[in-house]
Amino acid sequence: MSRICQSCSMPMVDEKVFGTEKDGSKNSDYCIYCYKNGEFVDKVSMEKYIEMNVPFYKQASMKSADEMRRHCETVFPTLKRWKK
Repeated sequence: MSRICQSCSMPMVDEKVFGTEKDGSKNSDYCIYCYKNGEFVDKVSMEKYIEMNVPFYKQASMKSADEMRRHCETVFPTLKRWKK
């Protein structure tokens, strides 16, 4: 079963990319880039987080920064971290 990070939507196909709790145990909801030692790495608003993720559009197999921004604006509000 393939998961996506509930903060940034990165595919998490291996436990190696799972975030960690304070006790070192794995958290399968969030990736290691978003969640370490039981807390979010970047404590920012969803809007700011979208802008922080836009430069990674090539790694996400997107054609442009605008495509990445549209993707994030659509997907992020549905993720556990950002749901209101």
